[in-house]
Amino acid sequence: MGVTNNLERRVHEHKLKLVKGHTKKYGIARLVYYEVFNNINDAIRREKQLKRYPREYKYNLIERENLYWDDMARDWYKEYAL
Repeated sequence: MGVTNNLERRVHEHKLKLVKGHTKKYGIARLVYYEVFNNINDAIRREKQLKRYPREYKYNLIERENLYWDDMARDWYKEYAL
């Protein structure tokens, strides 16, 4: 989870394991859910809200938009295309 002003750049950094933290530690490289906000304060507020929710709620949220947890960024970069 996180906030960025450039989702494609951030996903690319995670896929290359350039960013320390949870995604690098656990080898997470799929984008399975995201929300778009026009206001940074709204985005930060939403991130904090989601972090308080239990894992099951987050899983349900993802599965409403992405039932099979497909990598939503799969076609963004040639080197990661399946």
